[in-house]
Amino acid sequence: MGNFWLGPVASARGYRVFGYDEVGSTSTEAAKAAEAGDVGEVWFAALKQTAGRGRRGRSWETPSGNLAASLLLVPDCDPSVAATLGFVAGVALNRALVTALPAGTVKQGIDGADGPGHRVALKWPNDVLADGAKLAGILLEAHKGPDGRLAVVIGLGVNVQYAPSGLPYPATSLRDLGIEISAEAIFAALTDEWVGAYEAWAGGRGVGDTLSAWRSFATGIGAEVAVKRESDVVRGIFETIDDTGRLIVRANDNSRIAISAGDVHFGVTASVRA
Repeated sequence: MGNFWLGPVASARGYRVFGYDEVGSTSTEAAKAAEAGDVGEVWFAALKQTAGRGRRGRSWETPSGNLAASLLLVPDCDPSVAATLGFVAGVALNRALVTALPAGTVKQGIDGADGPGHRVALKWPNDVLADGAKLAGILLEAHKGPDGRLAVVIGLGVNVQYAPSGLPYPATSLRDLGIEISAEAIFAALTDEWVGAYEAWAGGRGVGDTLSAWRSFATGIGAEVAVKRESDVVRGIFETIDDTGRLIVRANDNSRIAISAGDVHFGVTASVRA
């Protein structure tokens, strides 16, 4: 089994972890636990996934040495509020990468960051970028426990040793950036950063603070953007994230469009790829 460990804060809070060298999907394991009535606050982590999945039914490649981790929660809140847990995960993962990696190798935020070091930032709705290339992804799934309560599985994948190939967008890994660190060390840092971000979220009462933190780590705010939705493409300026986590685009006719889901492209790719 993978030699994963919890950070001291997560351990003190009573979180649990199941580690694997290889598994089909950590999120599948978490979903099984939810269906069996697990009360949550339990992590499933692996060095390799053979059946990982990403947004909108896409596969997510996790070759050996990368990190795949899924957290099962049973939050006492409305499902619409639980949807903002993806932003909690983004804040926690971004912080974990900065705190766990050697000092000076990365900086928080791509836009306006000065000095040496790779820039790590969040991309709406669920990616972590390093120097503009995808380094990590986040996926939320909702399930029902046997008692009918909402269970949420938060899946996170980090390209530690390898970046997937054949993608329609640039991807990178920590190793590509010249940074050597184990998936287990990233995971331990993530579990502790998760505790702080989740407790600040406070069952949804602190979602405003969560979204404010997410915005401070975001890339692309104020830049040209194109968002590919199911039936159309919205173009304009990425104005902000609203208080429910929707992307707000200031369109060319000066109208403001709120977007709940879509694939985001910035800059040159805003006109080419979308």
